[in-house]
Amino acid sequence: MILETDKNILKILHYLLYTLPIVSHIEKYLCKNFNRFNFMMDQLIKEFHTQLKDALEIGESASIRKHKYAINKVVIAGMGGSGIGGALVADMIYDESTCPYIVHNGYKLPSYIDDHTLVIISSYSGNTEETLMCLKYAQKTNAKIVCITSGNELIEYATLNELDCIGLPSGCPSPRAALGYLLVAQLYILYNTGIITLSVLDQIRNSVDLLAFEQEDIIQKAEKIAGLLHKKLLVIYTTERNESLAKRWRQQFNENSKILCWHHVIPELNHNELVGWRSKHEDLAVIFLRNRDDFKRNQHRMDITKQIIGQFAPTVIEIYSKGQTLPEKMMYMVHLGDWVSWYLAQLNNVDASEIKVIDHLKSELSKMDL
Repeated sequence: MILETDKNILKILHYLLYTLPIVSHIEKYLCKNFNRFNFMMDQLIKEFHTQLKDALEIGESASIRKHKYAINKVVIAGMGGSGIGGALVADMIYDESTCPYIVHNGYKLPSYIDDHTLVIISSYSGNTEETLMCLKYAQKTNAKIVCITSGNELIEYATLNELDCIGLPSGCPSPRAALGYLLVAQLYILYNTGIITLSVLDQIRNSVDLLAFEQEDIIQKAEKIAGLLHKKLLVIYTTERNESLAKRWRQQFNENSKILCWHHVIPELNHNELVGWRSKHEDLAVIFLRNRDDFKRNQHRMDITKQIIGQFAPTVIEIYSKGQTLPEKMMYMVHLGDWVSWYLAQLNNVDASEIKVIDHLKSELSKMDL
């Protein structure tokens, strides 16, 4: 529960965030002290559908200038919580996009970036070193560049170089808690550049109602699933069309629940990893993420794979999505996975928001020249 005094403090801080030229200092203070204001991860997860709704409003007001060259490919540069939105979008628009949508997680952009490329630079904090390096590389080309950020170095660079930029609300304790903002911003960039139609955004809008309606059921289901997964090494399997969901679940288990996890996709895993299941693994729990309308051959592969693995793993769970369209199903699965990771964090007695080891890594890297 957030105390009334804490609410008032948060209101004052949010006012300062948007009105005074000391944004970075206040944001750092918020991020370091959010537990003191009960700005908890479970509250952020619970408000995911509201964040999607807010993100749609931000996207509608975004101004993206037309590129002087025809765009025949899109590359999104982003890391971690700022990059997973790109993977989700890539799966979401697979059947509609008029050109390839490539997710890049690293320092250097590929050499095929040219004046027919749309480069989306995604960094919630605005300080991600890999993504900032990609931006500077993209600036050397004639690519169309659009930035997505809440501030700091990225928004300063975009302003100085007159680049299109969608500004997001700051104050989230981590990029993974700002997924709704980051994902929807990408969709609006694609819509404004003629790569997708409004239909995907309309389906995201429908998912807001779906998540609000299913919230309590999702919470109850997540708590039960977390109980089955507790003290297990997790394995996530899904189809290649849903790999971004497996990645999101894996990353949330890593960061929120503080546990190791791996994932693979059907049909590819049927050509290699399946052979590795040769002996009993009492410490493993296998999760199958499924849609009832998955490609039929993949559904058969999933059934057979589950039957084989069931001989070697004591815990095998099938989880089916809800929703009428692919974006709705994806948002449902994202939300369910986020809640499962939070309940696992409680069972593991860890702080879902804490990422001290990543902070340590960044601190050590800051001592070196880039």
